[in-house]
Amino acid sequence: MSAAPRHRARAIAALAVGALVSVSLAACSSSSSSGGSTADASAGASALDAVLEAGGEITYWTWTPSAKDQVAAFEKAYPNVTVNLVDTGGAADNNTKLQNAIKAGSGAPDVVQIEYQSLPQFVLPGYLTDLTQYGFGDLESNFSASTWGAVSQSDGIWALPQDSGPMVMFYNKTVFDTYGLTVPTTWDEYIAQAKKLHDADPTKYFANDPGDAGYTTSMIWQAGGTPFVSEGETVTINLQDAGSTKWADMWNQLNEPGLLGSIPGWSDQWFQALGDGTIATLVTGGWMPGVLEASVPTGSGQWRVAPMPTYDANDLVTAENGGSSEAVVKQSANPALAAAFLRWLNSDEASISVFLASGGFPATTADLESAEFLGKESEYFGGQKINEVIVDSSKHVVSGWQYLPWQSYANSVFSDTVGQSFLNHTDINEGLKAWQEQNVSYGEEQGFTVKTS
Repeated sequence: MSAAPRHRARAIAALAVGALVSVSLAACSSSSSSGGSTADASAGASALDAVLEAGGEITYWTWTPSAKDQVAAFEKAYPNVTVNLVDTGGAADNNTKLQNAIKAGSGAPDVVQIEYQSLPQFVLPGYLTDLTQYGFGDLESNFSASTWGAVSQSDGIWALPQDSGPMVMFYNKTVFDTYGLTVPTTWDEYIAQAKKLHDADPTKYFANDPGDAGYTTSMIWQAGGTPFVSEGETVTINLQDAGSTKWADMWNQLNEPGLLGSIPGWSDQWFQALGDGTIATLVTGGWMPGVLEASVPTGSGQWRVAPMPTYDANDLVTAENGGSSEAVVKQSANPALAAAFLRWLNSDEASISVFLASGGFPATTADLESAEFLGKESEYFGGQKINEVIVDSSKHVVSGWQYLPWQSYANSVFSDTVGQSFLNHTDINEGLKAWQEQNVSYGEEQGFTVKTS
């Protein structure tokens, strides 16, 4: 459940990101040194079981609430291994601490949680261990295609998926019934229902979007946009490609007339608005049910789940929003043991069961296809089998999406660019152009070759 409130710190300080990316290009031409022996480096999948039996000590950095119980289960199964668990508090703090340890040359963990969007900034300079050498390529079929695509890039396997965030639409059925609203299947219908609700009661909003970078990129993703394409040190940025403008032109129909709520996400006010009907829908990742149950108890029985609206009713396409992986850091003194722990953490059923019990949404195909998981009825959602809807979304995620190698920096300047379009209810396309200019300048300053078409 990597997008729970404490996990959604949105940006890393630009200085910290700049320090990492500046070092990145210097490291591109020479591989970083790795701890461990030659035997460790050449160990295949068959050797990992022996490594677990031999034992040792590793450190694991994460912010997932299931980690404590997962580590306890692991150490019970492998008593010769000690896992030092460090709760990093959230994605932004986690990344900053990792960057600092890498820059210092010591102090990094063996295994670390990293959001999918942040992986490229650690993969490009060679700060993570390529897990291909440990036979992780054989695990591909264990995971959904979209999450596997996120961790297998730049000719390597750099992490294993922890969870996934296929997008769906959560809606307040009580509000829908009260105002005679219908569940939209297309974005045109979504806009029409948004106008109907706001006309009937100006204090209520069909959607809330104060200008969130992660939401914007996910929406562009669904629209078929590929605004970020990285090939080594060459990065293409085009936030006016067909998919980006397709989404912006559609969302402008809500933004410019003031039909979008602007309550800061993950704030107390936001949770209250989700509970009292001020916000009628929420289009986001499939990890959201656990957040609603924990943070919006007054919404129990009122919310339901429907497919994400599309541009064409006959063509269901979705995207991912949120989600994390775990990786082995190059600095690890025991990479084989770290890889063995990681293999158990994100592919062993004992670990996955603990993760699901905490409200996490899986990336593992066995669980996504499980009759028990699919058939589970949610009391919070009025007895609906919500996993059926969310899992179906995972099968329609558009392939080929990439994030920037400096996505954390990009997100940190989003409010100064695209965010102004939301603040002033002006054309989002102009905000996207400003965001592109900032990222082109930043990328060039860091030594990348940046193209715009």
